[in-house]
Amino acid sequence: MRTLPLSVGFMPLVDAAPLIIARELGFAEEEGLALNLQSAPSWSTLRDRLILGQIEAAHMLSPVPVAMALGLGGLPTQLDALSVLSINGNVIGISNALADEIASLGATPDFLDAQAAGKALAALNKPLRIGVPFPFSMHAELLHYWLSASGLNVAKSLDLRTIPPLLMADAITAGEVDAFCVGEPWGSITVKQGGGSLLLPGAAIWQFAPEKVLAVRRDWAASEDDLTGRLMRAVWKAGRWLGRVDKRATASEILSWPEYLGVSTEITERALTGNLLINARGKSRTVPRMMEFFDGAATFPWKSQGAWIGARMAARFGLDRAQSAAKAAAVFRSDLYRRHLGPLGADLPAASEKLEGALSSPTSAATDSGTLILGPDRFFDDQVFDPRRPEC
Repeated sequence: MRTLPLSVGFMPLVDAAPLIIARELGFAEEEGLALNLQSAPSWSTLRDRLILGQIEAAHMLSPVPVAMALGLGGLPTQLDALSVLSINGNVIGISNALADEIASLGATPDFLDAQAAGKALAALNKPLRIGVPFPFSMHAELLHYWLSASGLNVAKSLDLRTIPPLLMADAITAGEVDAFCVGEPWGSITVKQGGGSLLLPGAAIWQFAPEKVLAVRRDWAASEDDLTGRLMRAVWKAGRWLGRVDKRATASEILSWPEYLGVSTEITERALTGNLLINARGKSRTVPRMMEFFDGAATFPWKSQGAWIGARMAARFGLDRAQSAAKAAAVFRSDLYRRHLGPLGADLPAASEKLEGALSSPTSAATDSGTLILGPDRFFDDQVFDPRRPEC
């Protein structure tokens, strides 16, 4: 079968798995695509390659297309999120020195308790230097949301510093930051190297956070509708494969290859299973739905997720919340998802938006052809976001 070449950028993170698996296990070839996967050293480099047309698509932080729509992302180019590549997957780590400070106050927050962990950091009553991979990222949004709700004066005490994921372990070991929020495997690598410990998984802040998306330029999607559909179908098939528990060992091995992550299979498998080592003493904890690629309509680009990101960015950067939420919702292309993946049998929710944070347990939801089970999506403080009232 003749295949069409397609250049796609990625960062060396476990949640790039759908693109890697699509290439290595033939899902792209099934759709007539020859994926040329290109690793990038930083999120800014990856974004700029996409904007400048050096690649056609990218594994991208979900807030980046939103930032572009709000005029916050540099060059005035519209990016769209065709689908969600991964749910959750981040960890918050702290330096050994900060861990000692927390312990000196008698705080011993449980690894899954965002309330307790947030209060422990706020009780330090000191500025916190926290590394994040990019200013426009779910890492930054979750940290602002969590720490402000925990009582920290984020305007005065939160100093976010941009550090590429591959350098995060070195930064905390060198004392450049007190803490970090980063995608796996780089949190686990910090623990393995003895530079710090893990305080909290991102999933403890928001149980269903859209972490990475499949991003393309809006004009490219409009002019290359056939290629857009082929790419979406290949990635969706890979996500379905990754959703199977019995495939994790194989996925871990492929991800660990030098051309992708170049780390041990043990590290990648821990991220995929959620069985994390949280300190150098060997203590481990299991994180439910640490990283999700398929179940519960994980790949569906909910417009309400985009609206939440837009509303949060508006609050941080002094923009109109309602206008920002509307622009952000338009970035999450549920219309293209329905058109290209409906014939493949993908679960298509009857609505393209929902109340974010309203589900505390698995819940049935109507689809175009029946029902699907949506997993819990609550925020740690039980807030609920209504995309029709983003200013609230």
